[in-house]
Amino acid sequence: MKKIFALSLLLFGLCACASTDETPAPQKFRESHFDNQQAIGLKVNKVEVVSEFVPSFTRPNVEHLFPVSIEKTATNWANERLRAVDFSSTKQATFTIKDASVTEEIVKSEKIFEKDSLKYKARLSVVLKVSDTAKFATAETSLEAWRELQIPIDTPIDEKEVYWKNMVDKLFKEFNARMQENIHKYLNMYIDNSFSVTDYE
Repeated sequence: MKKIFALSLLLFGLCACASTDETPAPQKFRESHFDNQQAIGLKVNKVEVVSEFVPSFTRPNVEHLFPVSIEKTATNWANERLRAVDFSSTKQATFTIKDASVTEEIVKSEKIFEKDSLKYKARLSVVLKVSDTAKFATAETSLEAWRELQIPIDTPIDEKEVYWKNMVDKLFKEFNARMQENIHKYLNMYIDNSFSVTDYE
């Protein structure tokens, strides 16, 4: 069996703070969409989106408290940016969400008159695999991304939600760029209208 494999790891750091008014209006949030960008045509007969992530609903995990879901946003990304363009092909693409979690940690201040903080770490791990049943070959690229946020422990919930939404938006801004780069680098032989071929033994 011939197997093609490529892996990329992305780590990126602390996000910037968001600001709100003293008496902010109630916020309504929705997951980001990517249908305003050109879809990546894959020479496969189907693109399947699978999530293996199971939230625990138990601290330190707090992804269920976020006003937007990393898992749902990752699903939106795959559905809107990946497109099957060869329905006679024996190849199929599978986009698997491995991790879409957020953890919370209390950070004790080392200074007497300084407040404790809450540190959040968001993680997103995905694998995009192309399988060719006729040739018993597979190719895949994976990406692991994280982002951190630290805010005062007494931050009101409406302000927290703004911080959280900005955190997820910035996570996916980086993810979108890096995942597109990975696909063109490691799965270029499966991209429609791609003239560059790289074979990984």
